[in-house]
Amino acid sequence: MDGMHFTPGNDWPEADALVYDDAVKARTDHLYPRVKDVITPMEWPLFAPLIDAINRLKVERGATILAHNYMTPEIFNCVGDITGDSLKLAQVAAEAEEDVIVQAGVHFMAETAKILSPGKTVLIPDMEAGCSLAASITGADVRAIKAAYPHLPIVTYVNTSAEVKAYSDICCTSSNAVQVVEAAAAQWGVDTVIMIPDQYLAKNVAAQTSIKILTWKGACEVHEQFTAQDIDDLRAAHPDAVILTHPECPPDVMARADFAGSTGAMAAYVKDNSPKKAILITECSMSDNVAVENPGVQFVRPCNLCPHMKRITLKGIYEALRDMKHEVHVDPEIADMARASLQAMLDLPRLAAPPHFDTGKAPVAVPYVAV
Repeated sequence: MDGMHFTPGNDWPEADALVYDDAVKARTDHLYPRVKDVITPMEWPLFAPLIDAINRLKVERGATILAHNYMTPEIFNCVGDITGDSLKLAQVAAEAEEDVIVQAGVHFMAETAKILSPGKTVLIPDMEAGCSLAASITGADVRAIKAAYPHLPIVTYVNTSAEVKAYSDICCTSSNAVQVVEAAAAQWGVDTVIMIPDQYLAKNVAAQTSIKILTWKGACEVHEQFTAQDIDDLRAAHPDAVILTHPECPPDVMARADFAGSTGAMAAYVKDNSPKKAILITECSMSDNVAVENPGVQFVRPCNLCPHMKRITLKGIYEALRDMKHEVHVDPEIADMARASLQAMLDLPRLAAPPHFDTGKAPVAVPYVAV
């Protein structure tokens, strides 16, 4: 864009008008080595103009981009300012200094950022970037659960709407789920908690603690597709590989894995242990992003894509910043209530490192709530 000089106040062009020229090349060449193993040299000129424009525009707008681990590599590695799992992004959203937050992730993540940073402008590149798990439960459902079980605390996974969080007692992520369940039981003086809405996360947590758990029949459409047979087949085909799985997978999948934990814990395991070959049982882009940080590890990719995460694109991020559009709003009363449940989680001691789940555990019976 040698002939285009953008300064604050100038109009930025349509995304399709951005071109790959010498100036863009000079400003983006330092980024390509990060993604050279997952983005071909032929593809890079298609991404670079948008990457360049986003990185310049976010400075003009005073914006930071929060990029979840499931973002595609060009987003995660080339425009994301803060990257990580949902717990890390929630913590950063509460501490962000910038006036504008762009959530490169799904809608409940953007709501969480807005709840924790109510005075900031929070944008999401696509308002339709939802979540099958979040859609499995409503605020009315949680109110009904509270009415039926008034003596038990409700632990709610952050993969839920603001309204669901609002009627819950404390939130959790897959990184701190066991910690939160045990803390909630201790605070309430009970031996049973309600953990919603992911039935598989609840069952996998139940195998890690003596606390009894009731749950809801929700699931992530990506992780529930993996089966025990998938793991057996992968093990037979790649006996030298380490298999890592996410706790949103069914328990029989978890039981066959070598390691299980949140996306942050999986990334940390690969970095700390440098296995020769790794298989990540989770969303597709996670392997690409971990591969960027671990070039000596060979990754086998049993690919399940999240159609909601994949609605977030470079073009969408650029247009959201250019036009300051798709602003996320949360009803102030709901936000105040949801903030309390999120803050209850954030007030717990920060874990020194992303914890893992012990694999090979026998399944634990986890009843569903009766409402």
